[in-house]
Amino acid sequence: MQETATPNATLEAPPAADAIIRAEKIEKYYAQPSQNRIQVISATDLSIVPGEILALLGPSGSGKSTMLRMLTGLSAPTAGQVYWHGTPISQAEINVSIVFQSFALFPWLTVLENVEAPLQARGVAPAERRERSMKMLDVVGLDGFEAAYPKELSGGMRQRVGFARALVVEPEVLFMDEPFSALDVLTAENLRSELLELWANKTMPTKAVFLVTHNIEEAVLLADRIIVLGRNPGHIRTDFPVKLAQPRDRKSEAFTQLVDYIYKVLTQPDVSPAEAPGQVTEPRLRDQRQMRYQMLPHARPGGIAGLLELLIDRGGRDDMYRLAEDLAFEIDDLLPIVDAAQMLGFLKVEEGDAAITTSGEEFANSEILRQKELFRNAAVENVLLLRQIRRALDAKSDHTVPEDFFMDMLGEQFSEEESQRQLETAVTWGRYAEIFDFDSARRRFVLPDALEEEIAPREEAK
Repeated sequence: MQETATPNATLEAPPAADAIIRAEKIEKYYAQPSQNRIQVISATDLSIVPGEILALLGPSGSGKSTMLRMLTGLSAPTAGQVYWHGTPISQAEINVSIVFQSFALFPWLTVLENVEAPLQARGVAPAERRERSMKMLDVVGLDGFEAAYPKELSGGMRQRVGFARALVVEPEVLFMDEPFSALDVLTAENLRSELLELWANKTMPTKAVFLVTHNIEEAVLLADRIIVLGRNPGHIRTDFPVKLAQPRDRKSEAFTQLVDYIYKVLTQPDVSPAEAPGQVTEPRLRDQRQMRYQMLPHARPGGIAGLLELLIDRGGRDDMYRLAEDLAFEIDDLLPIVDAAQMLGFLKVEEGDAAITTSGEEFANSEILRQKELFRNAAVENVLLLRQIRRALDAKSDHTVPEDFFMDMLGEQFSEEESQRQLETAVTWGRYAEIFDFDSARRRFVLPDALEEEIAPREEAK
């Protein structure tokens, strides 16, 4: 079947009456003692409709799993409402299942007993639950493995058990949270194909599928509709239908254009998304709320240097999609390095391509001491947190500042866990560039010379 990408009319949200699950202005945030709040997801509208595989993409920290938990009723939104066929989800009897990234099987139960477990929890009679479970194991290709235990199965077979267990209750919506990411490439590809076959043949007893993924190709291969989230806080950047005929050819121009488009949306968070190739959509603009601190990408200086050197070998510019493919990187592996290089001014992302800047080229071609100097200048100029730490150290007579001082400031904007991760990344960058050092024993930032002066008397005393 030849793959085509056909123009369509402006995408409109499905009528509320047609939606199985409908979210209206849902938000997730956490209150702080200072009366500020940490917002994880900003006010968002979203619908899940029958006959559709919907893929949710986004970088780490954009709230993909949080969104899934709110849509399934596992977590209540802080504001807004989720409806199940028009009834608030907290008051409705919902029928959904979730396939997780980890196989989440009971190791002490057989394959058949694992699949029967949700039916047993619902009070289904033994004879009926066995019949339904055996039928579902046959559907997912596990006939003959009923008496095996999870430890006897490969990763792909264990995930098949997870699919069978999720489908045996005949959910109206099947939710999947990165279900193929723990599998090897070939096994994951086989399971994706089998999932599509079950869906196309209507063998799956489900009306809609909601897939959370960080794999762009996976989303384009499977989905009828794709939503891309931005972060800080999580918000919908673009929501568009995929008008490519199944089966889809990864090497076709239409497929590649769509993958490149999504890469561009993910790597240009400050640019309003254009229309998806071959379709007309109304992109949703980035939340204009400005963060006081940039979120530091959790990338190491060595990774940044390696990426820049690779780009120089390729003439200073390369397609992001091809670059990730050649490195065998997933989007969550590559984006932090790209984001860090952009933040420092060493890299620009243009039309889906990563292009090295003049300062980036100088950094990549310099000796290590010069690299540290260039990194230091770029970091202090472009990264507010590093600049503040250095200025605070210069202002103090003893040239030391406690970690808690910056934890409190970051805590007004980020969760406690993310604040700690931000400081850890800041320490890694600051130490490399010799902007400051960190005394782990006392949990204090110090100037490099000040730490040496403190350590010397201690060593002499020993």
